[in-house]
Formats: sequence, C-alpha cells, structure tokens
Amino acid sequence: MLFSEAWLRHYINPNLSTEELAEALTMAGLEVEDVTSMAPAFTGVVVAEVLTCRDHENSDHLHVCEVNAGTGETLQIVCGAPNVRAGIKVACATIGAVLPGDFKIKKSKLRGVVSMGMLCSTRELGINDEHGGIWILPDDAPVGVDIREYAKLDDARIEIKLTPNRGDALSLVGVARDLHAVTGAPLHLPETVKVEPTTDEVLPVAVEASDLCGRFSGRVIRGVNAKAKTPAWMKERLEGAGQRSISALVDISNYVMLELGRPTHFFDLSKIENGSLTVRWGREGEEVKLLNGQTKAIDDYYGVICDGDTPECLAGIMGGEKTSISDETTDLFIEAAFWQQEAVQGRCRKLNFSTDAAYRFERGVDFSTTAEHLEYVTKLVLDICGTPETKTGPVDDRILALPERKPVAMRVDRCLKVIGMPIPVESMEETFKRLGFAYEFDGSVFTVTPPAYRFDIEIEEDLIEEVARLYGYEKLPDRPPMAPAAMKSPKENSRSAHALRLAMANLGYQELINFSFVPEAWEKDFAANETPIKLLNPIASHLSVMRTQLVGGLVDILKYNLNRRAERVRVFELGRVFLPDPAVDDGEWTVKGVRQPLHIAGLAYGPAVNPQWGVPARAVDFFDLKGDLERLVAPLKARFVRASFPGLHPGRSAAVYIGEKRIGFIGELHPRTCRTYDLPHAPIVFDIEVQPLLTTELPVYRPVSKFQPMTRDIAVVVPADMEVARLNRAVHNAQVADPRLAPVADFRLFDLYRPKDPEAAGEKSLAFAVELVARGEEPVTEEEADAAMKAILEVLEREGAHLRS
Repeated sequence: MLFSEAWLRHYINPNLSTEELAEALTMAGLEVEDVTSMAPAFTGVVVAEVLTCRDHENSDHLHVCEVNAGTGETLQIVCGAPNVRAGIKVACATIGAVLPGDFKIKKSKLRGVVSMGMLCSTRELGINDEHGGIWILPDDAPVGVDIREYAKLDDARIEIKLTPNRGDALSLVGVARDLHAVTGAPLHLPETVKVEPTTDEVLPVAVEASDLCGRFSGRVIRGVNAKAKTPAWMKERLEGAGQRSISALVDISNYVMLELGRPTHFFDLSKIENGSLTVRWGREGEEVKLLNGQTKAIDDYYGVICDGDTPECLAGIMGGEKTSISDETTDLFIEAAFWQQEAVQGRCRKLNFSTDAAYRFERGVDFSTTAEHLEYVTKLVLDICGTPETKTGPVDDRILALPERKPVAMRVDRCLKVIGMPIPVESMEETFKRLGFAYEFDGSVFTVTPPAYRFDIEIEEDLIEEVARLYGYEKLPDRPPMAPAAMKSPKENSRSAHALRLAMANLGYQELINFSFVPEAWEKDFAANETPIKLLNPIASHLSVMRTQLVGGLVDILKYNLNRRAERVRVFELGRVFLPDPAVDDGEWTVKGVRQPLHIAGLAYGPAVNPQWGVPARAVDFFDLKGDLERLVAPLKARFVRASFPGLHPGRSAAVYIGEKRIGFIGELHPRTCRTYDLPHAPIVFDIEVQPLLTTELPVYRPVSKFQPMTRDIAVVVPADMEVARLNRAVHNAQVADPRLAPVADFRLFDLYRPKDPEAAGEKSLAFAVELVARGEEPVTEEEADAAMKAILEVLEREGAHLRS
C-alpha cells in the first residue's frame, strides 16, 4: 500500500513528524517498509512561462524558446520536446541547477544557438518514467516559484507492508482509521453526499449466484464528458500512490479504490448490447476478452458478469474489453458490488496475473457501504465529467447474502494471561471505542461485534491482539519463560532426519532445497508417472504437478552447475514426495488421498576424487555411490538387488532393501535420459525413504576372544548372473538355525574370476574368506572348523553353487 503523507494527513493530522508517524504505524501493526520523497534531490528548478517558441534554423526537431523564469530577464532556451509551445507553464532548470544524477546545467550551444537553461520532463526530474515531452504545469502556476515547493515534491511517500488479514488497511481511510485509534488525533472521513436522481432509468441486473455476489449496487449516468481533465489534486494524490493518470473516469475509479478501498467498474452503457447484465458462475467452454488484452478460457471456477448471457467481465477481478470506457464514452453504468471472498481467492494465480481489485476482494471489502460509496463515486463523476445534459439514475441496490458478523467474546483474565502484563480494563474498553467496535461489557467479558470492514476479527485472540497493539507492543515486558526447560535424551535406537543430513554433508555432498511442485515431464522421465497429482493454481505454468521422486530436482541443479563449468558435483536433498493413496484420510498433518513420506536422494557426477598426484583419475561409478549409501544407512545393513527403474540404465541399477523392505533405488542415469537433459556424462543417483532409516539396531556387547581367529577359504562356481548378495544372505540366515555356523564371524568375497573360454562364459568363480572365532573359553578346533565349512558349502550348493575343482 503506497500513498503520500500529505494525502493521509488530509484525513488525520497527528502532531508527529514523518519519522514518528512511520513508527506509530509500524508499532500498530501496519509495518512501514519504506519512506521516500516524491522526487529525488535536485536544485535550481523553477516554474517558468514560455513566451515565444520558434523552430531552430539548423534542426528539424529543436525549438528556440524565450522563457520567463522570474529572474527579471528573458532566457533563451533550446528545447527538443514535441509538446513545447508559447503560452504554457513549465519546469525550467536555470543555469547552476543540479538535476538527479548530479547533472549540472550550464550555458551551452545547440546547433549554434545559445541555450540558457533546460525545460524539464518529469522523468528528468525523477518524478516518474513518463517522457512524452516536457512537464506542462497548470496555467495558474506562479512564475519563479521553486518547483519542489509548488509541486510538493518534498512530501513523503509512505509504503506499508500489510499482513494478509488486514484488508481494511488497503485504503487511505482504513489507514487513517487505524492511526486515529493509535494516536487519538481527530479523524475527518470523506463526506458522502446523496445525489438525487434526475431520471428513472435502471439497467436490469440479474444475480443468479449469491455465493458469488452478496450485494450488487449499480447506477446509470448519461451525458458525461469523458474527455474532461482530471483535477490536479486528484492527479497529485494518484501519483503519490504510484498510479499513472490515464483519463478522468479511470482516475476516479482508481482514486475511490485507493481512498475508500472500494473497487468499482465503469461500463460503457452504449456497448451493453443486450440491455441487461447477468451475474453468475462461468460455464465450461466459455471465454472472455479482458481489459489487459488477454482472452481467457473460463469454467465454473470463475464468476462472470454477462452482457445478457455472454461473459463480459471476470467478477471481482477485471472488466471486459468490449464494454470498456473510452474518451468517446457518454453514457455510463457504474457497478459497486460485494464479491464473496471465497469466490475470488486463488483465481488470479490460476490466471497468471493479479489486479488491485482482486487483491482487495479476496481479503474482504466492506459490504455495508456499497450504496454510499456509489453515491460518492457519482458525485465525483458529476463534478469532474458532468455536463448540462448529464442525467443520473437511481441507485439500484440488491442485497442477497451478506456475511454474518458474529459477536466475539474476550475474557479480561484471558487477555491479561495471553499478553503477559497488567493492562487496565479501561484501556481495553478504550481500544474498542477508538476502533469503532460495537461492544458490551459485563465486568469480566467484552462481547464485541466486528464492523463490516474488519474480516480479521473472528476469535478471542483477534481481540486480544487489538488490545495489545493499541496499548503498545513496545510496552510489552521482555521476560524469560517461567516454565523449566528440560532436555530429553533421544532413544538410543533412533536418529533424526537431520542426522542423515549431517551424514551426507560429512560424505562431501551439498544439500539442496527444491520446490515440491515440478514439471510434468520430470515425473514421466524419472518415475514413469503418467497421472501425477496436478496443482489447481501452480505458481508457474511449468511447475504444475507434485513430485513422487527427488531425482528430477537433482538433475536440474546438476545441469545448472555444468552450465557454469562445474566438473565435480555431489548434491543431495531431503524432502517430501507426494503419492496417491486412498487409504489416507484428512488429519492435522495429512491430506485425504495423498501419502507424503520423507525421501532422501543423492547425486554424484564427475571425477571420483578431486585431482591429485597419488590417485589415478577416474569417473565416479555405481560402486562409489553404493559405498556412500551404505555409510549413510549404517549401522543398518543395506541390501542391493538388481532391478530396472525409469530413467536409469537397466544394467546399472538396483533396488535398495533394509531387511525385507524395499526403500528405494540406486543407479546410473540412462543414456537416453542424459541426452534429454543435455548431460555429457551419466551421473549416479539414489532415492530412498527416510522413515526406515530412523530406527537403528542397538549395539550388542560381545567380549573379544582371547584366541586368535582362524581363517579358511572356499571357492565355488556359480552362474555368471548370480548376485553375490544372494549367497551372503543365505549364509547369514543359516547361522540362525545351524549351530555348526556359530564360530563364523565373517564371510566375505575376496576374489572373482570369469573364464576367458567362451564355452565357460556362463559361469564365474567366487572365492570367499571365512573367519572363525571362538565364542567361549575354548579355541575353535579343526573339527569345528571343518563342520562350519561343510555347512557353508551345503548352503551355497542349495543356492546353485558347486565347489571349484
């Protein structure tokens, strides 16, 4: 919300400096984000009159002007502006003036003609960006007066950063009303004068949806002069609020929206072909061409105002091009409606644009004053654009379904407990009086009925907040918490998700935080998901679905880094994915039909290690990332089973298991996927669930044997495609039931041989080292060792292996 200090002080003028005024607003909850002057610093610019203007002899676009700047002598100034002419008042920078950007005005020659100054545009003075010509001032501007003084360019421009619940402060009247409550200074609100109708004409309006429009007020005005000039005072206030003056009628609509917080819409009555308007919800297949030139397809998600039954405007958002006003407009229909908040909220995001009107309606606009504000608008139109032929119809006010303002109770004891300091009951009562709230007080409870413009007052805590902010946030004591805080030790067999982050960081990976909504192509490429959860209102058109995997975001960041000449990339992300699941119901942390588990994913690309003299250079491979993943899940034991996954190389990918539960996948990106995403080499990625990793195994104490371990080897021949993990798992499971395997402390592969003979290519030889350790007070005997080896061989043979000869 942007406005000039002078405009605000027109309604309320507390005895405060600009800085004190900004502080008072901020401490009242209307945070002042910035205070600037209407124009940057410059000196030496005065009001001047152009006495004569002739064409430059040596130029086809320059003019030689004689100017009276109030210095006692006529100045000759060369000017190239297309709108310069004799008889106008202008802003003239005299010799010695310093303009924004430290641009100094000196005596100069332009095409052989001496120039004793410069006629300035508003852009050259830093007031705005308009540069269609020099700044032409009103005819009554006094010659010789400093332009900063005349145009009030030293006035402060205040910008307020509002919280979403304070829609009532999106107007000068709303800000002034709040400032009155804080300071107690007299408040002077704009007067509403009832305009008596001079004709009985009413435009028929049918409101078919009360859940869209709760109140509709309209009025016909014929015979206006749309070419009338906007008054200087209105232009000045609009410019102070960052608005560009367009035309008198448009400026009136914008002015009322900023002053009263009342969005209105002006229809060109002659362009309403069907002679009536209909307010309803849109229908599938309809479209509307808007004032911004865009044509939007609509459905029953949007409310519309129809010319007859043809959609013409988006209700509460933007008017249509066909019935828009222009300089040729003579007959108006002015609409001031109350659009239900829920009927406007979210629509602009889906349309990919926002409007000032929708910004206010979705936060709540005063529904009790549409008719009064329509009278106010009418008076402005008649005063500025009225003619002797102007005829005004009556206000057609239709009330359908207005929000119910339910009383809210505030207990005095509860207020004191929440705020945490003794506030007199008289101060609480004064708060509601200054805010203009209707209330009753029985000695212990205030029962307050919120006004129609305060949609944020719904529960007891809202009233407590009003008491606290008007009493003064700066008065709240800074007290430490009284309740004792005790640190609770986490369970020994658990760890947090943050511990996984630390583990990845210790492994040399950089954490990423990506959006949970992703391009639909990522879901197809990395999850083969043809039906992802789609967003109704995506923040960007390409971020349209919810992710079911994290790999797409890692690959996207990899590409970003490669474009900046990164050679070695290690990144990871811990975040939620979104999976359709009909078994999930709505809850405090759940959404019906959507399961949202935490996943952690990592990506490795480039050299396995940073270049150094002691290690040969090689690219990172599957087994490097597999080792990192095993370190991440430790002390849990990860199991890897060959499997294919979307987007991954079918022969270089595997499913990841913890026990019997599959928790994710690991693998090298498919060459086709690499080409799709312009990657010169394939990265290695993994994506696993977090929850199974948060419960770990408790360490079990075992005394170190006082006897030296015994080592035996066993070599077997197995089919070439058999996984070593299968044999390891079989031996591990057999230890539970076979007492002969009790001494086995370790069983690990140490050699792999693939025969070169083509006839034996279907087999491979595996050699395992078996470590045997005594479990009691006696060493492992040869007989026990032989029995253990025999038991291992039996297990391996059951899995399809046979002893190598």
